[in-house]
Amino acid sequence: MTETTTAKSPPETVRSEVVSSRNVSPARIALVGAHGYGLHHLDNLQRLQAEGLVELVGVADPNPPATGTLGKDVGVYSSLDELLSAGPVPDVVILATPIQTHAPLALAAIAAGADVYMEKPPVGSMAQFDAVLAAAEEAGSLVQVGFQSLGSHALPAIERLIASGEIGEVRSVGAEGTWVRNLAYFKRSRWAGKRSLEGTDVVDGVATNALAHAVATALSIAAARTVSDVASVETDLYHAHDTESDDTSVIRVRTSAGTLVLCALTLCADEQTAPSITVFGTQGKAELFYTEDLLAITTPDGERSETFPRTDLLENLLEARRTGAALLSPLKGTGAFMTVLEAIRTAEPPLPIGGEHVKWEGDGDAARPVIHNIRALIRRAVLSQSTFSELGASWAKPPEKAGVRLILDGTTLAVENDGGNIMPTSSPRPYLHPVSTLSGTVVTDHLPEDHVWHLGAGVAIQDVDGVNFWGGRTYTRQSGAYVWRPDHGRIVITSAEQVEGSLTQNLEWLAPDGHAVLRERREWNWSAVDPNTWLLSLGFTLSPAGDRPVSLGSPGSNGRHEGGYGGFFWRLPAGQNVDVRTASGSGEATVHGSVSPWLAWSAEVGGKGATLVFVAAPGSVDPWFVRVSGYPGVGQALAWEEPAIASAGDPVERSVTVLVADGRLDTSGIQHLIDSLGDNS
Repeated sequence: MTETTTAKSPPETVRSEVVSSRNVSPARIALVGAHGYGLHHLDNLQRLQAEGLVELVGVADPNPPATGTLGKDVGVYSSLDELLSAGPVPDVVILATPIQTHAPLALAAIAAGADVYMEKPPVGSMAQFDAVLAAAEEAGSLVQVGFQSLGSHALPAIERLIASGEIGEVRSVGAEGTWVRNLAYFKRSRWAGKRSLEGTDVVDGVATNALAHAVATALSIAAARTVSDVASVETDLYHAHDTESDDTSVIRVRTSAGTLVLCALTLCADEQTAPSITVFGTQGKAELFYTEDLLAITTPDGERSETFPRTDLLENLLEARRTGAALLSPLKGTGAFMTVLEAIRTAEPPLPIGGEHVKWEGDGDAARPVIHNIRALIRRAVLSQSTFSELGASWAKPPEKAGVRLILDGTTLAVENDGGNIMPTSSPRPYLHPVSTLSGTVVTDHLPEDHVWHLGAGVAIQDVDGVNFWGGRTYTRQSGAYVWRPDHGRIVITSAEQVEGSLTQNLEWLAPDGHAVLRERREWNWSAVDPNTWLLSLGFTLSPAGDRPVSLGSPGSNGRHEGGYGGFFWRLPAGQNVDVRTASGSGEATVHGSVSPWLAWSAEVGGKGATLVFVAAPGSVDPWFVRVSGYPGVGQALAWEEPAIASAGDPVERSVTVLVADGRLDTSGIQHLIDSLGDNS
């Protein structure tokens, strides 16, 4: 089967060399499956037959085409077996039939001596893939798989772009697909929306069929084509339609070469958009809208785009038969895609998305589900290389690895993530998220689209002896700008002890090569303050892992004006009517960079008021780092203009207390709350 493109007009098709070879006998073609996408093949065969390249000799379908659709010399049969028995064997058999029939039909055609063009997905299981591939290799048959996007001339252009270094080193590859499918789509055939049918694998789904081109093309761009090119596959599968198969999923693949490929796909968007594959580089990016063969390139020199032609895959197969040219979508070259399909086939069944998260639009068979905020989630997943589960989507399953919970009177107020699934360029590290008020308003964010390396509440520093433990691009004095560098470290927990109201941890800060740069002792404490407020305190000590002192720097200490962030940082959620203030002033411009005993943030989040009061340690001279207009965040800058130095005899120690309150507090209310803490603040 194949997917419907969203292009306004079909991509330009390039005629292969075989077009001009008029002295070559037309290839004898048989089509199995004359309805659905088979109608496209009939149109294409009519074009090629008019050019003298092919001769349609037979059509096999239990429901034959309407009278007059085919030429008088075309045999019509109810099955492929009947067609093959009638002889002579066609040169090429095209399979445009249900997924579960591909393998037995392909094996029959190969056994008869024909080459095969089969629609995607090629087969329904890895066992079937192995069987068909072995049969084809033994018989010397050509098998082309109908991933038409692999015929795009944009793909070799992307290869050249990557090889040239114009977009720098490849950081990751992401596929993004937001489509719309209604009830009629899943009623079009018995196998639609099925994982299996009468004991036979079907594995229909958003990643394996509807948007399979997105997966296959992303893998191809990442140079993952054969089975051996894939190191691992992770799946996060859901459905809003009443189906067995997934209609909203994230697939994360790590290639054998170490490239991360993440595909975030849905059939439940509010509107259909052109799917795309993006190559994220250290100097820019290349985004392919594959249904349009449009490639958009962004580099420091600007933006440009180009639309490429596409080679018809059947013509490519004919050329391969005539000249020995390479197939553009050979069966063996879909092994990486089949590894993904097999992971989906063997995964637990997709989880249903609760009705409270879905809005149905339209009536009758035109009705379709729209998952709340799904396009933003898809985008965040691609940018952060995260699953829906890891993003904390309200309808997604909890992460498999449960984090440490900060509990007060039986209520979980915060969860610590160890950061193990954070992508390397975001500097994996432990952090708290979600953190909530006593009434349940979440007051942290993580993996946001604007800065996917911002992770809840925790400790992060951008320049630790040249290692980035903050994530994202690094600001360097030499360049006077943020640049992507292979300098990202990670922070790991080596031991932990939790008692009621307290969590004490030992951590190591590891450089990209794995050696320890810093050792940290971190302590979280939490307690109730009043019926509307609870207290969270953090203390941490940073010591060199070796004998040498270690420099703890920031963009500010490297020359960026008022960019001295690093140390404690709290990424806040998006809110309305945001107010930030200290005892002496209010507004981002006033409080950013100021030194004050406390700083308060108030906003409406999800329709409810919340206030966070960040209380500095007595005698602290670290300026507050505050962002409101660009993104919401608060931190204490331990290296505002100059780096802090951690030595064996003089480690860097910091602490901060956060009052987490329901409702909006005014300045007098904040001061009263702080005063009531006494020495505990």
